[in-house]
Parts: sequence; structure tokens; C-alpha cells
Amino acid sequence: MNTSESLADLVAAEDVLLFVNAAITATGQREFRSGDSGGMDQQLSLDFLHTYVRVNYRRVYAASLALDINDHNAARIVLGLLESAGEASADERRVEGRLIAARLAVLPPQRVYRLFGAVRRAGINNRRTRAIMRDWLAARPDLGHDAVKYRSGVKTAARHVHLRCPPGAEPLPEVGAFLFRPGKLPRYAHPLLDAWRRAHYEQGAVAELPFTVAEGFAARHGMKRAVFLERAAPRMTRLERLRTQEQRVVEGLGPDADLAVMPLTRLALYVLALPFEQRVARRAELTGALRTAARRAAGQHAGSWGRVHAVLDDSFSSSGSGQKRRRPLAVALACHYLLEALAAPGAYRGLWTSGRDDALLVRPWGPTPLGMRILDALEPGPGGGEPDGSGDGEQDGPRSTAPDRLVIVSDGWDNAPAGLAGEVLRVWRQRLDPGRRTAVVHLNPVYDAGGFDVRRLAAGVPTAGIRDAEDLPALVEIARFAEGRTGAAELYAYLDRRVARFTGEGDGS
Repeated sequence: MNTSESLADLVAAEDVLLFVNAAITATGQREFRSGDSGGMDQQLSLDFLHTYVRVNYRRVYAASLALDINDHNAARIVLGLLESAGEASADERRVEGRLIAARLAVLPPQRVYRLFGAVRRAGINNRRTRAIMRDWLAARPDLGHDAVKYRSGVKTAARHVHLRCPPGAEPLPEVGAFLFRPGKLPRYAHPLLDAWRRAHYEQGAVAELPFTVAEGFAARHGMKRAVFLERAAPRMTRLERLRTQEQRVVEGLGPDADLAVMPLTRLALYVLALPFEQRVARRAELTGALRTAARRAAGQHAGSWGRVHAVLDDSFSSSGSGQKRRRPLAVALACHYLLEALAAPGAYRGLWTSGRDDALLVRPWGPTPLGMRILDALEPGPGGGEPDGSGDGEQDGPRSTAPDRLVIVSDGWDNAPAGLAGEVLRVWRQRLDPGRRTAVVHLNPVYDAGGFDVRRLAAGVPTAGIRDAEDLPALVEIARFAEGRTGAAELYAYLDRRVARFTGEGDGS
């Protein structure tokens, strides 16, 4: 391969990774350092990136649906692919169709209905789009439930695809009358449809409805909040139950949330919302729940990462924004427990930028001395002085006792002193560890709209965006493509494996 081809491959790989980082972290919401425009700068930045990658790397744009991107960007990609179907070949459209169907199947239904509304507003009404929408609606377990809970979304989708609801399948034909001819039928055979009808005048029917719908009727009937929540609890989804219980616990009202079922990052957000007094009083319970969730998230990778040191950002900027309150700090806290689970037993060391050594009591505070903490992290830690049996017998000073992996979880604003982290990493890589015996990766939970990417610490350190700590093992895997030691061919092969696994067409190996 000549120099120009190598350079083109490098540029392509960098463009792809830049888009993936944005699609993982950016949600169009305000960040800590956003200007007066709030989330508008993110929206404009994402608009450019989506258009650029769709036009120049359509195959990668579609394949991103198989990666751990957030729901906001997944919906935008689906809309972009449907809107520009004429730019794709027949083979590309077939692959895209399978990816779209697989992604819609795992998106929350409210997100899909909002997407269908955007499809209608964009005037996308070709046969392929209608088939995708019909197939998704046909796969819904209870369209009557959706008609009550997502009434406007179902109505928009049904009208756009000319859906019959559906012919000959009792009692679902009632859905059409419920959506388009309300009040025509004196009663409905479907229990939720009839509960909605009765809830207009019968308080007892309110508890039979989905929680978000029942809230409106409860307010109309003047029901007390505590009474309503008690009656509605059996019909709440897991996340609805968590939201209401978290709020009540923080307010000291009880009952407690079910910590055993909480995902790791969600659990970290819950812990950070608690006052310090409750965290201390419930230390054993909360720590045990975090470690259990971390082991569940680590899965087959648990204990396989050797010596792991982490630098975790709990500076003031980790407080996030009004729209993403404490999100960066929650990601760091969740990563702390997940990395502990991934490391060999007793071989994990977590360092917070504030110097705090009690992870359960972290709070957003102070500047961001990443450089100083990275220096500390590159020193020997638990298990650092013990031979691991994998070396070549050489004893070469700091490198023989350094960690196998250094993971930095931060927004990248190194300011105490500014730029020290990048210089430390540069000297370490060039002078002390040219053989890359210590794998270094930077995970950034904050999107920098002005740079169209997450902020990086040093040119030679791979950086990946992160939104949920549960995605950490996969993100560390894809971050290696940013080091420049692999080309576009390896990156495309990795994407093909993820697509095959996601669509069920192969084992992804």
C-alpha cells in the first residue's frame, strides 16, 4: 500500500471513530461547559457529523446501528437512512433494512413512535419505509396497550402506513375505532381501552391504566399522590418504579428502590442523589449493590484484565448540567466498580482527582489535576510488584511494575496545571514505555460540540466516548483503532462482525 492510500485509510478511520464517539456521548442536551445556546451547539454539530458520515461513509453510517450508540443518535441514523434511500444500492438497502429492523426492536417504544412522527413530517412514504413500520407495529405484543399509552404516536404511524388495525384479529380492530372514532363504541372488549373509557368518570379505573396515562386521570380526579402511587405500582414499568421510588427515598418518604435490578450506571446516579448521611448509614447495602451490578456488567470479562489502575474525575465539572445532572460523575463512579470487577482479584487501584479515597462519598468538587493523578497511577499498585508469569524475565525498573491497563475517565479538561496530563502520557509512552506494555485508554462522558468529538488528552492515547459504564469493555476494544496501529481494513472487519452479530446472521467472531 502506498503512502497516499495509507493516509486515506488513516483519515477514514479517524472520521469513523470521531462519529462513533459523538454518537455514543452526544444527546443534543446541554453540557457543563455549553454556552448560552444550551444544546443548540450540539444539535448543529450532530447535524454536520451525521450528514458528513452518511454521504462519505454510508456503509459505516449504517453499521453504527450495531454499536453501543445512544438512542438519540440511533433514531437519527434510521431517519437519515430512510430519507436518503435513493443514494444506496439495492444490496446496501437490504443490509440497511436488516439493521434498521434490529435496532428498532431494541429501541424504547416511545422513541420509535417519535421517530415515526419524524418520518411522517419528512414526507418519507415509500414502500420500503411503510413495510418497516408495519413489521414493527405487527411485532408489538399489545397494540391496544400502545394505543392507550402512546396514543398520538400509534395514530400517526397507523395513518402514515394506512394500517388496518388489523383485519380479522379480535379484539384489535377496536384500536382503529379507539384512535379515529372515539366515543363511537359504548364499550371495548380490550381491557385497557375500556379502562381508559371508564377512567373519565370512574376513579377505580385509573389504577388499571399505564402509569403515565393514569397520572393525568389521577390529577383530574384529585387523588392524593401517595394513594395513587400505591395503587399504580403493579402496573409500573421497571424504570417508572425506579424513578418514583428514587424520588421518595431522597425525600425521606420511602419505600426504597429495588437495588438488585438497577443497571450499574443508573444505580450510580441513584447513589449520588442520596444525601451523605444516607450513603454512610447504608454503606454496606449500597456498596454491595454496586459491586453486584458491576459483576453482572463485567460478565465473562470479570477478573481477566490483570493489574488495572484508574484515574477518575470528580472535579466540579463532573456535576454535569441541568439536563444531565451528575451524569459524568455517575459514569466515573460506575466505571470505578466495573474496573474493580474486571481487574484480577486485589489488583485494582482507583484514584480520584480530588484525592478522596472513599468512592461512595464522592461529590463534584475542585479543579482537575489529571496530570498529578496519572503520575500516581503509573506507580506500582496492588499486585504491581508481583511477577505475573507473563513477562520475559527482564527487570527493567518502572515498566515491570506498572499496571497492565490505565483507564482515565474524565471530560479531558486538565487544568491543575493545564496540559500536564498530556505531557506525562507523552513522556511515558515515548521514553518509559515505548513497547506499550501498559495499555492506556481515555474514556470521556462529555461531548465537545466545538471540536465535533470528545476532548482528548494526548495524541498517542486512544479516546472513546462513553455514556453508560456497562459499555466500557466494548469501548476499550474499539478505542484501539484510534492508536493508528491498525488500518481502515481492520476497522471495517470489526464493524462487519458487529453487524453480523447484531442482525443474527453470524456469531460475530
